Amino acid sequence: MALLSFLDRDRSIADSDFSRWLVPPAALAIHLCIGQVYALSVFKIPLSQLIGGSPKAPGNWSQETISHLFQIAIVFLGLSAAAFGAWLERVGPRRAMFTSACCFGGGFIVGAIGVYLHQFWLLSLGYGVLGGIGLGIGYISPVSTLIKWFPDRPGMATGMAIMGFGGGAMIASPLSVALMNFYKSGLSQGVTKTFLTMGIVYFLFMMFGVFTVRLPKPGWRPKGFIEPTTGRMITRANVSVNEAMRTPQFYLLWIMLCVNVTAGIGVIEQASPMIQEMFPGVIKASAAAGFVGLLSIANMSGRFLWSSFSDVIGRRATYATFFALGAVLYWCIPISGHMGKPWLFVLICVVVLTMYGGGFATIPAYLRDMFGTMQVGAIHGRLLTAWSLAGVLGPLIVNRIRESQIAAGVAKADAYSLSMHVMTVLLVVGFLSNLFVRPVNERHHYRTAAEPAGVPT
Repeated sequence: MALLSFLDRDRSIADSDFSRWLVPPAALAIHLCIGQVYALSVFKIPLSQLIGGSPKAPGNWSQETISHLFQIAIVFLGLSAAAFGAWLERVGPRRAMFTSACCFGGGFIVGAIGVYLHQFWLLSLGYGVLGGIGLGIGYISPVSTLIKWFPDRPGMATGMAIMGFGGGAMIASPLSVALMNFYKSGLSQGVTKTFLTMGIVYFLFMMFGVFTVRLPKPGWRPKGFIEPTTGRMITRANVSVNEAMRTPQFYLLWIMLCVNVTAGIGVIEQASPMIQEMFPGVIKASAAAGFVGLLSIANMSGRFLWSSFSDVIGRRATYATFFALGAVLYWCIPISGHMGKPWLFVLICVVVLTMYGGGFATIPAYLRDMFGTMQVGAIHGRLLTAWSLAGVLGPLIVNRIRESQIAAGVAKADAYSLSMHVMTVLLVVGFLSNLFVRPVNERHHYRTAAEPAGVPT
């Protein structure tokens, strides 16, 4: 179709006078929308009261059932990022962003029908599966483009975009509550109309990114930029996505992302109950809600600050800091509870969450350093399967260990000690994995048929 030809890769090549600083806002337009998934919890209570306005009414979904929506969405985020990464590199960011907008917005629409009919499978199919596919494609679609535009500051560039994913909940949470209050009437919780409205609004907002994003011309470089030749393991070659998966570097980075996300998401998912149970009678529900909001700010700011800092000290040193400092801090979380010092607990968790967000934002630049820019989006997509596993593993470790500890007679205030020690061990594994990362062997480098083996591109 002629209309959709606007989405073609060759139609999105930038003119010579295009400013590369227009690309980060285009990326933010996507990530601020899909970051709504972190605010899904605001729908838990309304979704559990669709029948009769009470969670006790027969047929209502339990909050445990509703919590599966988040897990389904995150699983399909990782799977779709892995499946469509190579397609993204082939068709370009504009078509990928458009597809993401259709899937993510459409997921809300299908989910609204599921809510209206009170069919959880349909809600899961809409928001979880279709919306999750939109999440995955939308998450990776701006990343390789930003790295191509900012070879001089790849960490800062990806941090600007991925920061939006961490901060999306700050917009989505009050927006969702305001819309549900506006549409609420009688026994209706207003969820159906809220889903419909958000699906349309997010689609339109994401279209700003579709129309704004551009690709640089082949061979383009910022004025005065010279490719680094030494230090920090930054390659001047390229590795294809399939060849990258034959290297030990890919799997070491996969382990690093998995353990960093497992540790961080375990705290995020249980943050409010954890602080209330570790400091009973001291921290009330309202203060715990403020704590969760503070963690969201830490998650968002860490994505930009740590990834930008990685341009200065290098990606390997940045991840070494995440794991070394993180291991110490996770070990100290139970100690802060035993000391009865909520301020120390909050401080530790804030620093931990900056590194959680920083890990997400720094990994694309780390991949660029290892594998070049040619198919970094596709490689990033494959790597995000680590997030799919971590999204299940982190909450599972914290919740299962907590329940088993309480069942064994351990006080709730002490029920998190073992799980935090497990996270410490995982971070040590991540530290060792980072330690073993070396430059990719030249035999994996992409070369044309005219280039002899051993000659890097």
